[in-house]
Amino acid sequence: MDLLEMRWRDALFAHWRVDPAVVAARLPEGLDVATYDGDAWLGVVGFEMTDIRPRGAPVGLSFPELNLRTYVRGPGDDDHAVYFFSLDADDPLGVLVARGLFRLPYYRAEIRLTRDADGAVTLRSRRTSDAPAARFDGTYRPTGEQFVPEAGTLEAFLTENYRFYTGEEALYYGDISHAPWPLFDATLDIESNTLFAANGFDAPEGDPLVHYSPGIPVTADRIRRTR
Repeated sequence: MDLLEMRWRDALFAHWRVDPAVVAARLPEGLDVATYDGDAWLGVVGFEMTDIRPRGAPVGLSFPELNLRTYVRGPGDDDHAVYFFSLDADDPLGVLVARGLFRLPYYRAEIRLTRDADGAVTLRSRRTSDAPAARFDGTYRPTGEQFVPEAGTLEAFLTENYRFYTGEEALYYGDISHAPWPLFDATLDIESNTLFAANGFDAPEGDPLVHYSPGIPVTADRIRRTR
């Protein structure tokens, strides 16, 4: 039975190709790098989480989030999943709940997500908790026509992930449920981005592959221990 329900809005997906060995060196035991055409990917993903609440509760929390992630295969998985290196959120209670309920590496940050009349979204994040400093400032906007990624495509590999892993000494997983992401190709202007350095990575070379989604409703189950 799902534990929480929420909606994710105005999502940014910015992904960089990296050598699988770079990612493998940072994964806990029990996880393998998931690749697409031989490449691993590091993703900066940001959005606003709204009305986060236990199923059936009348009101919930809302706050923006920014995470650095990659894609993995866990024990017995038939499909790939997300592994989070860090998640920043602009809500102290939300950070405590996420750390306690889901054991995710959330950090307190000042984040502002603003929307312009022309469809541009600006996300500015500065970590404020006692952790390596991390900052991101970028503006993204959709281009072209909306589409739903087809199974087997790179777009589906990067966005259609319904399980996440967390932990190092002990490994946990959690499942989420949602309809396929409605996506647009997108542009992204980055003013600053220190998320890679904050998580021990060199900044990947080249421009990212960028997508935007207006959002989807999501439900999340409790986490479970794999070992």
